[in-house]
Parts: sequence; structure tokens; C-alpha cells
Amino acid sequence: MVFIQVTLPTQKAYWAIKTCSMSTVKKGDNIKVHYHGTLTDGTVFDSSHGREPLAFEVGSGMVIAGFDNGVLEMAVGDKKTVHIPAAEAYGAKDESLLLEFPRTQFPADLTPEPGMQLNMSNQQGQQFPVVIIDVKEDVVILDANHPLAGRDLTFDLELVEISAPPSRIIMP
Repeated sequence: MVFIQVTLPTQKAYWAIKTCSMSTVKKGDNIKVHYHGTLTDGTVFDSSHGREPLAFEVGSGMVIAGFDNGVLEMAVGDKKTVHIPAAEAYGAKDESLLLEFPRTQFPADLTPEPGMQLNMSNQQGQQFPVVIIDVKEDVVILDANHPLAGRDLTFDLELVEISAPPSRIIMP
């Protein structure tokens, strides 16, 4: 609070003026942000246009590191463009995630073709997406990397809301 002294012809008066500082995003804040994601060639890979804004806790690991860092210090209503290198997005392509899968393991009625997307299950029963990148006589080469691995990304951001993290009560 700031106090200002004003001298009027007949009296001295003091007014208290509450200063408002623009709140900006910091780690731990819950925020809502609209985004438009593109590759370096301009291809759109995702957007919140026509949907609810993305809501997440900053710094919690809910989004890629570059996106998390990109919203820091933004104020509600701010718009900006952030360029995120692959290392701060989905990482580099991991050659160990290129898998040779025997053609005999495919159903007889499925003809594998490059670009075809499939779901596989690991030994724990968890499903994960793969893309066929090559078909050879005896094996099919599958890529289990994230589709955006190895890609630099650009996001146009607009901060819609900042809310403080919920208070946490620790019981003995």
C-alpha cells in the first residue's frame, strides 16, 4: 500500500492507494493456456483452437520442459511465440526404439505398409503406438519413438488464467 500526502487549502489529507502488480506465472501455479503448435516447416501438429484451454500445474512435469519454461513470467492476456528445441520437447530419436518385428507375427489378413500406425503391447500389457517405417521380406521395421521425437517445435501461446496452487494441510 502506498500513502500519498495531499495538501488542500484548508487541511492536510492522506489517501491510501492500493497498488496492483500484474501477477505472472511461476512454478507451482495452476494455469490455463491456449496454444497452437507447429513444426519448423509450418505444419500444425496440435492446437487448442475450438477447445478448452490446456490446464496444468507449471513445473510439475505435466507438459514438455520447453512448454513449461515458455509460460514462466507470462501474465494473463499475454501472447507469445516460443521455439522449443527437440531436447526440451520429446528428445532426440532413440535408435533403440527402431524394432525389427517378424512378418510371421502379423495377422494373415494384414498387409504391412510404410506409414501404417499400429498399437503394440509390452510384457506388462501396456499399449504403445508404433509406425511401420520399412517392410522387408522377413521383418517389418517399427518405430516406437514419439511421433515428435527429434523435431524442433514452435508454440503460439496465450495465457488465459493463473491460479495459485491449492493450500495443503498436513495432518500429524
